[in-house]
Amino acid sequence: MEFNTKPDVVVIGELNVDIILNQIDAFPEIGKEILAQGMNITLGSSSAIFASNLCTLGSGVAFIGKIGKDSFASVVLESLNSKSVDTSHVIQSETVNTGATIVLNYDQDRAMVTYPGAMEDLRIEDIDFGFLSTARHLHFSSIFLQPGICEHLPELFSKAKSLGLTTSLDPQWDPAEKWEVDLSNLLPALDIFLPNKAEFLLLTGTSSMEEGIAMIKEIAPNLTLVIKDGSNGAYGWNYGKLVHQPAFLNTDVIDCIGAGDSFNAGFIHEFLKGSLLKKCLKTGALTGAVSTTRPGGTGAFDSVEGVSKIAAENFKMTL
Repeated sequence: MEFNTKPDVVVIGELNVDIILNQIDAFPEIGKEILAQGMNITLGSSSAIFASNLCTLGSGVAFIGKIGKDSFASVVLESLNSKSVDTSHVIQSETVNTGATIVLNYDQDRAMVTYPGAMEDLRIEDIDFGFLSTARHLHFSSIFLQPGICEHLPELFSKAKSLGLTTSLDPQWDPAEKWEVDLSNLLPALDIFLPNKAEFLLLTGTSSMEEGIAMIKEIAPNLTLVIKDGSNGAYGWNYGKLVHQPAFLNTDVIDCIGAGDSFNAGFIHEFLKGSLLKKCLKTGALTGAVSTTRPGGTGAFDSVEGVSKIAAENFKMTL
């Protein structure tokens, strides 16, 4: 697919497929077999879900990432292209396979096993900064799944800022649970930081949101901090003020895969329009809730009209 327009957003991040198992009787045990009554193979990865759903909302999006040359790579590219995401700068490696995640869904929670594959092989040398300079905004996600580029993130974000882009980061969970990130170098190059509450507390090494915010204030006083807190909603902090956005609660959750990424898509879409923090949080909370009404991270995002219809029917809200 050919893309000739300049993107609003370039997403740099991991790419993989999700093999989602639903209606599972019990948790797996070594040496035993259990059954799942439902299975879905879909586009995975925080970055890809964010990119797809942001594009559906109406922002122009391009992706920089790395995959293999295999059947899963075809799923990734076809899925992104079907959402009109520019994949012209997605690299296909001859030496590593496309990443994959097995997702075990249990009500509103899940367990996952990931094969990183090409995700670990993305390097800063793979980034076309000339292409990046054509965009307005850079988003990065899942730093712990991408060790090949993780230590160069301050350099990446600083370069993007020098090219005139705004920047955002969703760190996601650390599978090793070490949480070794130099926030003092990373955060000053960011405009928007989008962790969930558990990630925020672990990254800052603090025991409360207030304590963590005080730490962030010292490191990056101009940062917009967004803390996602599930059914408790989300919190936004900038210019010394904390704003709370209640969640739009879904009483019939299909699954929560990609809800946080869908929140990010709604938030950044509003941010690009110049909306104030409160409006960005509200749209993020709504798109995150919409995501839970369909299976998979992108299932509810077929079109902006479809998203609006789900929002109206399920949450009595409009985009």
